[in-house]
Amino acid sequence: MNQVILSILLVLIGLFVGFIIMFLINYFKGNRAAVKAEKLIENAKKEADKLKRDSILEAKEEAHKLKVEFEKEVKEKKNELKESEDRLLQREGNMDRRDQTLQNREQMLEEKENNLVNKQKDIQKEQVKVEELKKQQIDLLESIAGYSKEQAKDMVLKRVEEMMSLEIAAYIKDRETEAKLEADKKAKTMLVSCMQKYAGDVANEQTVTVVNLPNDEMKGRIIGREGRNIRTIEAVTGVDLIIDDTPEAIVLSSFDPFRREIARVTIETLIKDGRIHPTRIEEIYDKVSKEMNVKIREIGEAAIFELGITKMEPELIELIGRLHFRTSYGQNALQHSIEVAHLCGLLASEMGENIALAKRAGLLHDIGKAIDHEVEGSHVTLGSEIANKYKENTTIINAIESHHGDTEATSIISVLVAIADALSASRPGARNDSLENYIKRLQDLENIANSIEGVEKTFAVQAGRELRVIVKPEEIDDLGSYKVARDIKTRIENELQYPGTIKVTVIRETRATEEAK
Repeated sequence: MNQVILSILLVLIGLFVGFIIMFLINYFKGNRAAVKAEKLIENAKKEADKLKRDSILEAKEEAHKLKVEFEKEVKEKKNELKESEDRLLQREGNMDRRDQTLQNREQMLEEKENNLVNKQKDIQKEQVKVEELKKQQIDLLESIAGYSKEQAKDMVLKRVEEMMSLEIAAYIKDRETEAKLEADKKAKTMLVSCMQKYAGDVANEQTVTVVNLPNDEMKGRIIGREGRNIRTIEAVTGVDLIIDDTPEAIVLSSFDPFRREIARVTIETLIKDGRIHPTRIEEIYDKVSKEMNVKIREIGEAAIFELGITKMEPELIELIGRLHFRTSYGQNALQHSIEVAHLCGLLASEMGENIALAKRAGLLHDIGKAIDHEVEGSHVTLGSEIANKYKENTTIINAIESHHGDTEATSIISVLVAIADALSASRPGARNDSLENYIKRLQDLENIANSIEGVEKTFAVQAGRELRVIVKPEEIDDLGSYKVARDIKTRIENELQYPGTIKVTVIRETRATEEAK
């Protein structure tokens, strides 16, 4: 029992002692924390004071720095103001000196003006005195001579006129005679020189073309069974085929060189191909007709290349090529234009004019003939319209308009074109009036037929003794074709003068074509 109580007492004593020890431990820990906290607070205050002192020092340093910069800027501004003030003072001084100089100059000018006024007055007084003396002397001379001033002047002029009139007239006559002789001599020399330098071909363009054959057997093939091939060729080309006893040759006859050329190429192509029948003839004819446009362009390019002309519109080159298939009084229009261009160039070189412009004007002077058979109007008017359309030089336009005297020439080159045109046309063998009239009659025949409604193509053949008319089958029926023939016959009789008779043949052909696939 005692042991239990003792144990309980010991436990209680131990608990009490432990409590006291724990209390002491916590107390000492609290004191140490408080001391530490106070120490931290004191350190923080010291740090804050230090930062405050540093900030104050930095602020003072910045303020001092700003103050120094401000003082420096103020000093610079003061220096600038002082320099500006010095410059203004200097400028003001210069202006004062200039003002003084101007005042001095003005004073000098006033003095000179006063001196001039005084001298002018003196001169006027002297002039009055001189005029008085002069008048006195003239009065004295008139009284001595017994003539007034006007009478003496008239007498002297009359005497001089009588003495010099004959001499002046003789001198003027001599100079005019010399000038005329010199001008005629120079003109003849220039023309002869240019004609000697250019030697053109004199051969005329005829109305027939000869096609050579490989053998006489080919004539039979061209004629065909019962003449169907030759009829087809003549119908599609509008050209007469003359097959006579001439060995290995046939003759193509037509007034239109363009048709003859197409017919010639067509027949030569058929001969090379070997297949000669109506269908093939029409195929070759259509192909050759399309290829002729390319050939026309090549002919035009060759012409401008021969003359050394550059920068020309393609359409204008094509029109130049068409001149190859046009004739004027039997003279090939393109050869005539090239010849005129050469002569113009030579004349221009002799006279110091623009050679290239002269050649261009000479080449284009008859360009209207390329379309005068298609469009109403003279070749001069049409040529002027073409030149204006393609914006040619005004000198060239005037040369076209004036080369036949319809318009006044405004330049030397226009006159040269007219001279060269006359030279080319007037040389022996160049032109044939009867051939031109013949071709004009054939063209009139075709134009009459083409003016009838429903007519597709017209060909004057057999030297104008026959007119073949192809009508559109969808517009003209069989009975209508007889009426077309009568209408054409009536108009030919009323409008044309012609020898012999003219046969009018109207052809109406209907073809039905299908393609098997």
